[in-house]
Amino acid sequence: MRRFDVLTFDCYGTLIDWERGLGDAFASAARGAGIVLDRAAVVAAYHEIEPLIEAERYRSYRDVLALTARRVAERLHWKLSPGDERFVADSLPSWPPFADTNAALRRLADTGHRLAILSNVDDDLLAGTRRHLDVDFEFVVTAQQVGAYKPAPAHWEAARKRIGDARWLHVAQSYFHDIVPARRLGIASAWINRTRQKPSGAERPDVEFGTLAEAADWLAAGGRA
Repeated sequence: MRRFDVLTFDCYGTLIDWERGLGDAFASAARGAGIVLDRAAVVAAYHEIEPLIEAERYRSYRDVLALTARRVAERLHWKLSPGDERFVADSLPSWPPFADTNAALRRLADTGHRLAILSNVDDDLLAGTRRHLDVDFEFVVTAQQVGAYKPAPAHWEAARKRIGDARWLHVAQSYFHDIVPARRLGIASAWINRTRQKPSGAERPDVEFGTLAEAADWLAAGGRA
């Protein structure tokens, strides 16, 4: 017997290889300008800057991506011309899934789990990404739909209206954006901790895995302790 009925997933970083896509986007745009950037420095700066921009006020995710790209470039001493900061949003729908994503999603769908996505993104950008994913999702909740960005609670509140009393597990990579708020809202969570990060706060997921494939194995076996 399954322990959970509904599985909600963060998308970028959990299903989609966010760091690879972001790094490739910056590398390609910088190369066109005759500049070489350190990929690790790009990712580190982006991780720091984007949540600050999201916390200022609600903007479309395209605008968040553009503002973050410009500030990251400035930090790395790369002067972008007006309009050039759109390269990250333009590339996002082409970012690839992790190697284990589609097999794990198919397995979970085959075992009768209801699947959904909760993502800090615009609807049209997620529509492009979904072309890379092999399963149908019962519903998606985006930042555009709720006018807010995780870790704010609006995504989970909207999802709860869809899920009702069904048994729910949220599956995500980001400790800050997903695991912490899920824990505070009393929602069971699975941390897909591919890079073996250490928690930065007191909150802990219900379960932790190194890959989505490992989580799928556990869930397909019933999700029991």
